[in-house]
Amino acid sequence: MRPLALRPLLRCRRPAISSFPSFPSIRPSSPFTPRTRTYAVQAPGAPTLQVFNSHVKHLQKERAASNPEQSREVDYLRDEIATRLADRLLDINRDFPHILDLGANACNLSRALTTPLSSTEPPASERIGHLTCAETSPTLLHRDDALPLPSPLAITRTVLPTLESLPYGADTFDAILSSLALHWVNDLPALLAHANRALKPDAPILAAMFGGDTLFELRTALQLASQERRGGVAPHTSPLADVRDIGGLLTKAGFKLLTVDVEDIVVEFPDIFALMKDLQAMGESNAVLGREMGGIGREVLAAASGIYKELYGEPGKEGVPATFRVIFFIGWKESPDQRKPLERGTGEVNMKDIVGGGGYKVEGGCRIFCRNNVFVLGFGRLFCFVYAPPTPAPLTPSSNLCL
Repeated sequence: MRPLALRPLLRCRRPAISSFPSFPSIRPSSPFTPRTRTYAVQAPGAPTLQVFNSHVKHLQKERAASNPEQSREVDYLRDEIATRLADRLLDINRDFPHILDLGANACNLSRALTTPLSSTEPPASERIGHLTCAETSPTLLHRDDALPLPSPLAITRTVLPTLESLPYGADTFDAILSSLALHWVNDLPALLAHANRALKPDAPILAAMFGGDTLFELRTALQLASQERRGGVAPHTSPLADVRDIGGLLTKAGFKLLTVDVEDIVVEFPDIFALMKDLQAMGESNAVLGREMGGIGREVLAAASGIYKELYGEPGKEGVPATFRVIFFIGWKESPDQRKPLERGTGEVNMKDIVGGGGYKVEGGCRIFCRNNVFVLGFGRLFCFVYAPPTPAPLTPSSNLCL
């Protein structure tokens, strides 16, 4: 009697020609079954990686803006970043007849541009002829239509179906600004290429976006809590661009004279639940395509709260910090009469001569000076800033935040 383990093999015996596992394709097939050979072909256009669900992000913004009072209470971060971006625009000594605010949110940048930064300095809006505010969420864009601006400024609000394909012709704008909108764009290279096309020659793009280690405290706490309570990690936070990638993306899009810098803003919250509530009210909740459906479980949230407090809370102090890393960048559209950078090794200034403060004037009109840990290199209307900030002071969520 044969062993039981061999019986299935004997029942499944096939012709010898198909018994070799290395030749599965030479099995005899039915003469009535036609065979069609297919080939892999490349899809037209550049391949794009879809990371975020744009429809979900649109719904999150609409839901957040449907409660105007609560939405205004959490504008402290957007208002602060818009103010810093407007300050950078003032460093460019020229007038801007037409500016595009790309991803305008609730027109936070228009309020910053019309607000004087100091008692002796006029607002940036005095140099702006017209501002076009473009946003994908109509409820958020028109949230503050009835509220007056601090200074007069001609504004046109435009609702776009997506930020990744701009419906503007070539050489339309004198500058493009974007404050806290680009970190939700799937195809950032295509967007920057569209922006370069829409700019006039020798016109700048100035933008601020979340990147790098933004909310690393929350990310770490949720990962450790999920690993402890559920034995695995789910994507509860969105991936962000790194500062090292921005320069390459701008260069690929055709921008010149690039400047990229990073600022960390630390905000104090009572606990992790207050932080997540503010993120939801801002419309900045997770929108990754592979995110876990439904809310985070109670056990995971409770564990994350304890881990957050233990790892990042200060002893004897209530509340927990949340770090927002903001990437600021500026690039200029190429122009024939644009100043070109000098060759390596042609410098005539030793940094040791200006570290102690004061100023230094170079032949050709270039000025270099140091003030409050900021090295400023000015050549005509173009300035480059190199900032070595001290440890950032914690901020508190407030609609009147001022740094």
